[in-house]
Amino acid sequence: MQTLRFNNGTFKIMQIADVQESAVPNPDTIKLIHLAVEREKPDLVIFTGDQIKGYSTSFKKNPRQKIENLLFQVTEPLREYNIPFAVTFGNHDRDSGVPNKEQMEIYRKLDSFVNPDSRNQNDPGTYSLLIKDSEGKKDIFCLYIIDSNAKDENGNYAPVTKEQIEWYKHERDRIESVNNGCLPSLVFQHIPLPEYYKAIRKCSYFTKGRVEAFGSHKNEFYKLFDDSVADGGFMLESPATPEINNGEFDAFKEKGDVLGIYVGHDHNNSFVKKVDGIDLGYTQGAGFSTYGPGGNRGVRIFELNEDVPAQYHTYTVTMNDLCDYKAAKPLGEFILSHAPSSVAQVKSTAKRLAVSAIAIGSVYIGLSRLLRK
Repeated sequence: MQTLRFNNGTFKIMQIADVQESAVPNPDTIKLIHLAVEREKPDLVIFTGDQIKGYSTSFKKNPRQKIENLLFQVTEPLREYNIPFAVTFGNHDRDSGVPNKEQMEIYRKLDSFVNPDSRNQNDPGTYSLLIKDSEGKKDIFCLYIIDSNAKDENGNYAPVTKEQIEWYKHERDRIESVNNGCLPSLVFQHIPLPEYYKAIRKCSYFTKGRVEAFGSHKNEFYKLFDDSVADGGFMLESPATPEINNGEFDAFKEKGDVLGIYVGHDHNNSFVKKVDGIDLGYTQGAGFSTYGPGGNRGVRIFELNEDVPAQYHTYTVTMNDLCDYKAAKPLGEFILSHAPSSVAQVKSTAKRLAVSAIAIGSVYIGLSRLLRK
């Protein structure tokens, strides 16, 4: 595997979430990745799942070949600059009918791919990456990349498995023993943890900027804390988390090595909030062939310092930051930037519209009767 190391005391990571492209990618998606890589020049790029819009009908025939062509285009900006990249999977990658194991074989053919040793052959999206000092001799920082799975038999998002959590603990302890102490670390995965609801505040229906929650938080409303907003954060949809809590967050808290956990999945969210000593962060979607926050689609940057590796700086770079954004497909972009983010949101919106229609109709009928008197 390619050695990752600090360069003149710094190391820059770029997280790209939810590319979620069909067989023929939207040119704006490729443009965003290219401009972001060109400007930021990261030392490592991490794709945190849903690179593929697996449910797209464009993958029905010859899906493996189409996936190979798509991933070649998506990663072209990285290969052009010879930037190492790593991947994990989301809930939609496997919808293509090509298993994650086979998709990982495609990635391994691409230049610049880090090609890590995964947890096991059936979980290719779970592994650790070590970043060494500028001389390439000493481990300085650790990255845990975890495949957060898809849905369970009940149709809810499944949690990270207990076996994956045990793998993390074993890997953490192994790295600790080799380095005579725990290394400061970041965790990257696709689906947010249940604890993300601690990173936002509960509010009333009448609160400006509130978003409606679903699942076990049905009929509840939330918004960001003021400091998250002040830091440039936004939340346009509620966290779509697993209903079951398997103790993943508690495992990350055990030894204080994990500084932050960063996810994607909910394309319209981008913020960071510290909970019990760990930063819980969202990165907005980067793909223009799926719903998202318009020109605020973007990537997240992490800057590490070799002298103080336990301190890091993070910020986002959006399409609006990178260029005078004008959609390549204006009509499609208008629809996607105004589309509901989930089936639950569609049902809720339809219910509210129906109630509103009934209320308006009742008022109209009442006024008509009064006017006839």
